[in-house]
Formats: sequence, C-alpha cells, structure tokens
Amino acid sequence: MDVIEDRLSELAEEFDLLGDWEERYRYVIELGRELAPLADAERNDANKVRGCASQVWLVTEPQADGTVGFRGDSDAHIVRGLIAVLLRLVSGRPAREIVAFDSKAAFERLGLAGHLSAQRSNGLAAMAARIKRDAEALAV
Repeated sequence: MDVIEDRLSELAEEFDLLGDWEERYRYVIELGRELAPLADAERNDANKVRGCASQVWLVTEPQADGTVGFRGDSDAHIVRGLIAVLLRLVSGRPAREIVAFDSKAAFERLGLAGHLSAQRSNGLAAMAARIKRDAEALAV
C-alpha cells in the first residue's frame, strides 16, 4: 500500500545514499527541475502561498476517488525543489491521510530542517500548512 510514510522512507533512503549536505542540496534542486511548470493563468493570487519569501504557487486538485493532487512552482530553484519533495510525499493521497501527516517531522527525518535558513524553513512550513488546510477542507 502506497502511503505517505512509505514515500518518506523511500525519499529518506535516497537522501542517505547522497552523503553530504551539498549533494542533497543539489538533489533537491534537481527534483525541482522535474516539476511540471504551471500555466501562467495558474500563477495567480488565489494560488499564491503566503508566508514565503520567494514567489510560490500551489494548485490543489481534488480527485473523484477522494485523493488530492497538488501541483506547485516557485521562482527560486531550492524552493521549487522543496515543493517537489513535499508534493512527492502528499500528492495523490487521501485528504484524511494528508491532514494527519506531520510534515515537520518528515523534514527533520530527511535532514532538511537543520540545513535551511530560517526564511526557507518558514516558507516550507507555510507550504505544508496550506496543503494541510486544503486537505482539511476536502476531508469529509
């Protein structure tokens, strides 16, 4: 069964293989490059994530089967990578599972928490909070 915890374990293993933080940082940026770009029309005020120093947009797409898809983008490479990490964990999962997910603990497990500036950590927390809020609204 594909659950967020399984995805987190897989990602943690990938990070462990990378060794030092510089390699992990490059990997996060590479993950961001793989994100599908948002359409210009999706880069609007309604999709903008508040609390991020960079420009960040998040599109929430509820699915008929109760899962929630997310797409996101940023104007900053590392932030785009952090979005990719977050979306890899939660996108396509049931809303209730997303609501129960502890993103802060996940980023600590990946070793990201201690290697991000306060500004990036706050932005990451804002993205995770927005995802949780959107999932809560859909978890019926």
